[in-house]
Amino acid sequence: MEHLFHIESLSPLYEAVQTSGIFPDSKYFPDCTPKSNPPAILKAFEQAKDEAGFDLKKFVEMHFDPAQTPESEYHSERKTISEHLDHLWDALLRNPSTVHRPPSTVIPLPHPYIVPGGRFREIYYWDSYFTMLGLQVSGRTDIIQNMVDNFAHLIETVGFIPNGNRTYYLGRSQPPFFALMVNVLAEIKGEATLLQYRRSLEKEYAFWMAGEHELTAENPAHRRVVRLPDGTIMNRYWDDNAAPRPEAYTEDLHIAEQSGRDPATVYRHIRAAAESGWDFSSRWFRDGQRMDTIQTAEIVPVDLNCLLYYLEKTLVHTYRQLPDHTPVEVMKDRARLRREAIQKYCWNDATDFYFDYDFIEKKHTGQWTLAAAFPLFFRIAEKEQAEEVAHHLETKFLQSGGLTTTLTRSGQQWDAPNGWAPLQWMAFQGLRNYGFDTLALEIRRRWMALNEKTYAATGKMMEKYNVMDPGAKAGGGEYPNQDGFGWTNGVYLAMRAKG
Repeated sequence: MEHLFHIESLSPLYEAVQTSGIFPDSKYFPDCTPKSNPPAILKAFEQAKDEAGFDLKKFVEMHFDPAQTPESEYHSERKTISEHLDHLWDALLRNPSTVHRPPSTVIPLPHPYIVPGGRFREIYYWDSYFTMLGLQVSGRTDIIQNMVDNFAHLIETVGFIPNGNRTYYLGRSQPPFFALMVNVLAEIKGEATLLQYRRSLEKEYAFWMAGEHELTAENPAHRRVVRLPDGTIMNRYWDDNAAPRPEAYTEDLHIAEQSGRDPATVYRHIRAAAESGWDFSSRWFRDGQRMDTIQTAEIVPVDLNCLLYYLEKTLVHTYRQLPDHTPVEVMKDRARLRREAIQKYCWNDATDFYFDYDFIEKKHTGQWTLAAAFPLFFRIAEKEQAEEVAHHLETKFLQSGGLTTTLTRSGQQWDAPNGWAPLQWMAFQGLRNYGFDTLALEIRRRWMALNEKTYAATGKMMEKYNVMDPGAKAGGGEYPNQDGFGWTNGVYLAMRAKG
């Protein structure tokens, strides 16, 4: 895509603002819109910055329109939760014609879309699947169609689905849920929908598998693909850039400095964790506690490989509708090999649980996380394995407000004591796939009760919740808890429909 505006092009103004602390949220400035030609703003900055009494914040306010959060004050304790969620879809809906005014870091999209809420003023890749589950319950097929078409547009124009539709996200994607979105649409509109999105599904797959034929025993990793000692190809998270994230600039500088490691390597691991959607979690830390030991790109994540298995299976179903069945057999073989690899490299016989695999150390990371629910959601686990995972979810992860993300309290938001809507859904559905309905329904009951209790107290749905102490707010991470909130709304409605 040509003529996109990158906030880094405003260097050295960009670095000056991001290291100044004039805005409490590092994402704020990259989301502001220049009022005039960026080179002219830079020239004005160069002329003014050394003058006596120069005020950087006033300069930014003079030359940039502020980042908008029009829905941040949307709440109503007087409405029932059902009325609130029904109205919230419209509050979170963005029309491309009103949100994109160049120059801007927004990547333009052709159709309206739902944003998560709060500081998240753009679409987010994996959030959108869980949002669609709620839109499906609400009968908003038009928005689902628009969002799937937007993602297909990004695949065609950018070559993949970025983390979100901002230029500062162009180095990375997010967990590949596009195939699941297309299947939501296929449920509504019929199996032929898969053929309609065949090209997009294939390009998504090619993005994740890029470089697989260049892997060797001596060079076992390239971008998002990893070759394991037996020749098996699996995937990891990655980012094509090795610099501080514009939306978390000072935070990344601090972690790199604290680590004492090569800054570029640390930035790469941080960005790879951002691609995972679990930003941040002890599952990516070498010592299981501290962010400065982050090693994301050295890990084969169980959830990512389950998602790519599903993409392979979706392509099999798509190819079955073609006259030539040759691609069916090729992709069936790929799916079979990946399923075997997940079982071989991510299942631990000693603990009867699924773990991420450290391909540098050639061993499991040992981090207990809800990513272990993904092999159940995608029916990869054998019945006996599912039974063991269910046992561990009930005895180790289940809390008064639902499932905790991990068993570790690291201060990161994707760790204990926090619970997140997408992982409640993956576990809930995964358990139901294997007949563990009693446990699944108990998770559903506790999670929905926490959502309802918080809504009654605040008039809002939250991004995440403290499931261990439902009276306390969820915390951790680089920013305060956000209200809105797309995927929480979607999962709540989808769970309620399963009652």
